Amino acid sequence: MSNIRITKQFTFETGHALYGYDGKCKNVHGHSYKLSVTVIGKPITDTSNVKYGMVIDFSDLKKIVKEEIVDLFDHATVFNQNTPHVELAEELKNRGHHVILVDYQPTSENMVIDFASKIKNRLPKHIKLHSLRLQETESSFAEWFASDNL
Repeated sequence: MSNIRITKQFTFETGHALYGYDGKCKNVHGHSYKLSVTVIGKPITDTSNVKYGMVIDFSDLKKIVKEEIVDLFDHATVFNQNTPHVELAEELKNRGHHVILVDYQPTSENMVIDFASKIKNRLPKHIKLHSLRLQETESSFAEWFASDNL
């Protein structure tokens, strides 16, 4: 049986700021992110399995990505916890805002690395994460490929 790649796409709204950056993105701003998650595996050949013919049920993949990424990051503001932005984060939290503190600069590049790690840890053993594409604007995106990270 052949390996097949399947992709599920997600959207979420997230704010962030890049501490120390020399452009406009040093200011708090947001994006309508589009995340494409591609996994690879062999379709199930057991005719008695309700998932017969599937690599993974799209709804199972959706559950993983929603729980690990979308539900957490949607309508949140992300700051690097190792910068003075932590003070702003605490102020926003005290006012009831959803803030995520991460141990990295919250660029698309670093976010996609974080997302890959979270998703890989939840996939069934026979399914491998092939790639992620995190699009932050219509013309800008970061990609992560398993083959680049062996």
